[in-house]
Amino acid sequence: MQRWLAVALAVAALSGAAETTRAEAPSPPTTHAGAIAEFGQPLYGPDLDHWPYADPAAPKGGSIVLDAFGSFDSLNPIILRGRLPEGLGLTEDSLMVGSGDELSAAYGLIASEVEYPADKSWIRFTLRPEARWQDGVPITADDFVFAFETIRRVGRPFLQSFLHDITQVVAEDPQHLKVTVATRDRMKSLMQAAGLSPLPRHWWQSGGRDISKTTLEPVLDSGPYRIKAVDPGRSITYERVTDYWARDLPVNRGLNNIDTIRYDYYLDDTVAFEAFKAGKVDFRQENRAQRWVTGYDLPEARDGRLVRRSVADEMPGGTQGLIFNVRRPQFQDVRVREALSDLFDFEAIQRTLLYGQYKRIASWFPNSDFGASGPPDPQERAILEPFRDRVRPEVLSQAWEPPHSDGSGSNRENVRRALQLLQDAGWVLQDRRLVNAQSGQPFTLEVLLDAPEMVRLTEPFVQVLQRVGIEASVRVVDTAQYQERTDAFDFDLTAVRFNFFPPPGAEQRSYFGSAAADQRGSANFAGIKDPVVDALIEELIRAPDLDTLKATNRALDRVLLWGYYEIPQWYKDVDWLAYWNKFGYPARKPKYSVGFPGTWWVLPGKSG
Repeated sequence: MQRWLAVALAVAALSGAAETTRAEAPSPPTTHAGAIAEFGQPLYGPDLDHWPYADPAAPKGGSIVLDAFGSFDSLNPIILRGRLPEGLGLTEDSLMVGSGDELSAAYGLIASEVEYPADKSWIRFTLRPEARWQDGVPITADDFVFAFETIRRVGRPFLQSFLHDITQVVAEDPQHLKVTVATRDRMKSLMQAAGLSPLPRHWWQSGGRDISKTTLEPVLDSGPYRIKAVDPGRSITYERVTDYWARDLPVNRGLNNIDTIRYDYYLDDTVAFEAFKAGKVDFRQENRAQRWVTGYDLPEARDGRLVRRSVADEMPGGTQGLIFNVRRPQFQDVRVREALSDLFDFEAIQRTLLYGQYKRIASWFPNSDFGASGPPDPQERAILEPFRDRVRPEVLSQAWEPPHSDGSGSNRENVRRALQLLQDAGWVLQDRRLVNAQSGQPFTLEVLLDAPEMVRLTEPFVQVLQRVGIEASVRVVDTAQYQERTDAFDFDLTAVRFNFFPPPGAEQRSYFGSAAADQRGSANFAGIKDPVVDALIEELIRAPDLDTLKATNRALDRVLLWGYYEIPQWYKDVDWLAYWNKFGYPARKPKYSVGFPGTWWVLPGKSG
């Protein structure tokens, strides 16, 4: 709602025989609200009692065990160093929190109200006086200042990317935080400010703690769970905070029902599945088609002790694929990247290994209307027109499609096309080896993976590469080596699944921006340095409405697709859930997630 600030009037003193009255200029109007949305209005109003996908009568209690892959060696979520455990977000609070039914809305959590001017140049948050850290100390505006300063100083590049447009964070008093942004007339920057989480200055600056270093000491936080036990690299246990300060707020009623959540770590996904079948793991979100189709034919599934079901996945997705590291000389020619894309036979993999359960990715933003499809529409062409001389002609005129085959495994037509592209790019066959025509150096390629189960899905592609003369191999490393090598961009190709934060915004700089290409630990794995990409990212961040943002992001998608920075793999628009029959859950799930574990509960008498 709009509320006008009072206009202050002042009467001047008499000067001689003349009397003058002066009035200060009226303060500009500001908006006060308990919820905000990037575009339009929030779906739920101030009369919200609880989310419609949460049951406030859900029983509290019980314990569950989940599986996690790899290992972890730090509980410090801010810095780049260290591998974080699963579930750390259970311990956190933020100024405002999103709804599971909306892509970009924020409702008050630590903040009870926000205020911002018409030009959206700043936003002021009023903090709830009852907000507390888990040690009972009040959360104050200074804790957000500390968080902002810390992320700017030592934070992971991806975290820093979300703060790019925030210029100042000021604690006006303990209950009021003012965030100033560099942009004007854009809610995106204010939404990013609303997502800020505090850091307890009093805790970090006591006991000799150093926030720039890794730690396995449970970090003080303010959320609905706290860390109960840590077995480094093997398991982490969270316990529900029974006196959680925000448990009765509408945004939390019916959530956080399970008393204890433990993640056990496995180095092999097959071993993790065996643990699930043995009842040592309670819930799995399955990601292997073969196992989903054939692996759950169990007596427990037939008699109902184990539940297996599919639910619709409506969440806009980020791409999954083999990312080229264009910092490597052999990948700097787009014709080489296009040729190798032609050698990836999705249809054969779909038939032989994926059991027909997946769809081919044809966008960096699949399962959404933020991604390109078909030829560019008039709005997309208008956005791309200023860059006509700096992009491939196809970007403005054609639909991008991944190569197709008949699924037989021969793929002859695509192989011939790929060899011609490689020859045009200066690579020739000599003694059945592909070598550089000028230097005579062989074409070598290593696919870096951290998940052994991905080897069987990658080997068919590697075998095709070997048949055309490329010295190709697959290397699987542990999670620590994988993080170190990808942080340092020490790979040729690697399998990456991008997280997508719809509607897309400033995080695209970290994914695709030139400034991030040489920034260790950034999400620009490919090393993209394209001024057109940079310009389109800034345009989508400045988009005045959702339709313009979508069109601009689709234009960006087209430039990325025709740049062949990845070999897109596959996605599915359903989630595969398998769990022991010990859970209850609301009548409907959130639109954009399965709601686990937040909205689920353990049925009384079935904890274990």
